[in-house]
Amino acid sequence: MNLELHQLDLRYEKLRTRKPEAERKLVASLAEIGQQVPVVVVQGEAPQQFVLVDGYKRVRALRRLGQDLVAVTCWDLSEAEALVLDRLMRTGEGATALEQGWLLHELAVRFELALEDLGRRFARSASWVSRRLALVEELPETIQEHVRRGELPAHAAMKHLVPLARANPEACERLVAAIAGKGLTNRQIGPLYAAWRDGLPAIRERVLTAPLLLLKVRQALGTVPEDEGRLVMDDLDMLAAVARRARRRLRQGVFRRLLPPERQEVHRLGAAAHEEMARLAERLREEEADAGARDPAGDP
Repeated sequence: MNLELHQLDLRYEKLRTRKPEAERKLVASLAEIGQQVPVVVVQGEAPQQFVLVDGYKRVRALRRLGQDLVAVTCWDLSEAEALVLDRLMRTGEGATALEQGWLLHELAVRFELALEDLGRRFARSASWVSRRLALVEELPETIQEHVRRGELPAHAAMKHLVPLARANPEACERLVAAIAGKGLTNRQIGPLYAAWRDGLPAIRERVLTAPLLLLKVRQALGTVPEDEGRLVMDDLDMLAAVARRARRRLRQGVFRRLLPPERQEVHRLGAAAHEEMARLAERLREEEADAGARDPAGDP
């Protein structure tokens, strides 16, 4: 059957992210061949009102084309049952973890469903439901709105912005204000978060105030891949930890209890370690000297 657009209740529009390019193609398709697939609705509270369950992109496209009518299929289900069934039927269109969290949060709040009940309906564990709900609760609503509008990749929000929001909500909002709508990909947002996470205060501030410039500099310099840089830092951290542990054991009087041959071996190994550390320090100084032009004011 057909309904007029004003008869639709769009209360669940915020459960999906928008993909501007896909919506532009849909508008062109509808303009050329018309609506081929009906949207899905359930009966609303008023006799002539219907709650839209599936088909929000089609409805937006029809509005952009100035259409008044939309072809619909009405499911004889409750809203909660229809939302769950619609999600389970989307085998070819995987929802992001954040979109899953939005749906679960809506079901939990609007219909007062417990974690166990939600897990049973989606054939998942209660802990899976809890983790998805945590994404929604930890990420500021302003940032979630950028994701809904397609101005930030949902995967980047889940993987990089959620941990940043946990650590420092203000820093997360500042970073998003600088990068939202700039077309950044998951692979570009990841290094920004890593630079903030591992950087000194001056570097962190630069990440928040000029993230796009930082990405350009990384690209121009051919920055070391993140995993290789992380390995170097892990090696140095391990060296420092081993040195602290050896010093602690020496303070406990281990050396005095060794036999003379063992003491000689400790001296030899200590000298070898000292020599390698000196070489490492020299190499670091050389790398710093060759790192390129510096800001006249010493700005990192």
